[in-house]
Amino acid sequence: MGTFSNHCCDGLVAAGHSESTPVHVDVVLPCLDEAAALPWVLERMPHGYRAIVVDNGSSDGSAELARSLGATVVPELRRGFGAACHSGLLAARAEVVCFCDCDASLDPRQLPILVEPVLSGTIDLMLGRRRPTQRGAWPWPARIANRELARRIRHHTGIAVRDHGPMRAARRRALLDLGLMDRRFGYPLEMLLRAAEAGWRVGEVDVDYHPRVGKSKVTGTIRGSFLAFRDMNNVFAR
Repeated sequence: MGTFSNHCCDGLVAAGHSESTPVHVDVVLPCLDEAAALPWVLERMPHGYRAIVVDNGSSDGSAELARSLGATVVPELRRGFGAACHSGLLAARAEVVCFCDCDASLDPRQLPILVEPVLSGTIDLMLGRRRPTQRGAWPWPARIANRELARRIRHHTGIAVRDHGPMRAARRRALLDLGLMDRRFGYPLEMLLRAAEAGWRVGEVDVDYHPRVGKSKVTGTIRGSFLAFRDMNNVFAR
């Protein structure tokens, strides 16, 4: 479907996916009022992949709906994207853990193309590079901000990433050993920077990016955009 890059290598290596025996993987889905998107997301979970919906204080019945659809639900009362992600990581038990947005912008059926290189031992952290499926799926202000963030990541780490992708996969024990501290919007960035410091092999593969269901809590509001910018700057400063 795409290619992935390895910062220990000079070129790009094709990322294939073979239909093999189902593996057991935990998928962390941070959730804040995503009841409208949850059915679409959960029905696309691959066989052998367990959905862990981390409810971050939803008021629209997201937790109850996710539970009724067969997901494992973990409550996280501390507000913050990183708090939800880390609670899901702590609740995970599988060898490999994925992270995925819960707003129907990313299709869980594509998770195996991220997981396979991690399971095979060729990649330590695999990111999904978002490719919009239609006009308006990824608003230009957010895309421009993402390009600048990717440029700063390349400058600081030397890793040739083109997207700060929210869909990602890595081994659970290794993620815990990174000692991630951010509990807000800086969590995914801190994961990538600490992985680079630890000498991880980081890869990137194309994934589809659809228009999200509902309003974004980050790019959909001025306050959300400001908080995300502040949190990520704090991570770079540390």
